[in-house]
Amino acid sequence: MALLVQKYGGTSVGSVERIQHVADKIIAMRKQGHDIVVAVSAMSGETNRLIGLAKEMQARPSPREMDVLVSTGEQVTIALLAMALEERGQAARSYTGWQVRMHTDSSHTKARIENIDGDKIHSDLAEGRVVVVAGFQGADQENNITTLGRGGSDTTAVALAAALKADECQIYTDVDGVYTTDPRVEPNARRLEKITFEEMLEMASLGSKILQIRAVEFAGKYNVPLRVLSTFTDGEGTLISLDEDAEMESALISGIAFNRDEAQLTISGVPDHPGIAANILSPISEANIEVDMIVQNVGGEGLTDFTFTVHRNDFEKTEEVLNSVAKEIGAKQVVGDQQIVKVSMVGVGMRSHAGVASKMFQILADENINIRMISTSEIKVSVVIDEKYLELAVRALHAGLGLENEPEGLQ
Repeated sequence: MALLVQKYGGTSVGSVERIQHVADKIIAMRKQGHDIVVAVSAMSGETNRLIGLAKEMQARPSPREMDVLVSTGEQVTIALLAMALEERGQAARSYTGWQVRMHTDSSHTKARIENIDGDKIHSDLAEGRVVVVAGFQGADQENNITTLGRGGSDTTAVALAAALKADECQIYTDVDGVYTTDPRVEPNARRLEKITFEEMLEMASLGSKILQIRAVEFAGKYNVPLRVLSTFTDGEGTLISLDEDAEMESALISGIAFNRDEAQLTISGVPDHPGIAANILSPISEANIEVDMIVQNVGGEGLTDFTFTVHRNDFEKTEEVLNSVAKEIGAKQVVGDQQIVKVSMVGVGMRSHAGVASKMFQILADENINIRMISTSEIKVSVVIDEKYLELAVRALHAGLGLENEPEGLQ
């Protein structure tokens, strides 16, 4: 018998029928002898509906009252799921974040979990109940309701698993695991049986939408085994854990990730002297804009070019700031491009194998795809290319690196 923490997202609980389906899945696991704690999201579309109501009342609602409002979405789901379980003869009890004593800091709309009191949950489990907890929410020291921001329900589930010392945290979604790349782009993409936290963190940060970065970070920090599963189809899913030994997915490359939400800006004719990078990037940072990849070209005649990428939503704001900076430092011009994407290959096997990046570059060259920027780490290589080549690049890399085949060991 194991203690399992399961999380069901908005699409998994998007209707009464789907909530009843989730109840059936939980009862099936209970019949196998497992103790179950469930974290759930609001029904799909509900949070957006609540945000819309708030904007009808106030142009800029107070963060505290927004948390009070949007947290009600999960409260509906936990009650309905508990009812569905009880209707099937399974004792259940639902809790909001503050009831289960999910303590957070006071950063409304983006709070961080500080600690969880698991006594109440353990007591319910000992009495044979399934415990259903509202994801995405908690309470600060003054008992103000807080929400955890994007990916909050995943983070709730992982935090519960860590606090309760669960055997596994299972994230149920509308896909049946983590794939070598997006199957919608490459039909030959293969589901991975296992992947490391480090690889999953890179893939999540590079565009994979399966899991939120915060949840993966939390799981890695507390060594909580994560499994991604489908709510709607049976299967083993993908296990995410710390192990990197030969028993794991031992392919040189585990996956190809990509991000369409990129934009590139270049400030050219910049005076080349110490501190110029700080002069350019400090105003960008002060505008609360995150910079991703950065390239500074070798200067000539005392001048250099400085290129970086930002989220596409930040392009116009960044361009405005950069034009102002250009005037202050005497740069020649600012040019931008929103028709770019980032494509990355990820794999812990790269640590001990040379020539991986060059193989990636050759595959792209063979398809006549020009690389505009390059960024590397121990376990990933990312390139910026023209957006029109995205699907061609992903398919070529997936085939060229042999990702459609089951791994036979490091090559």
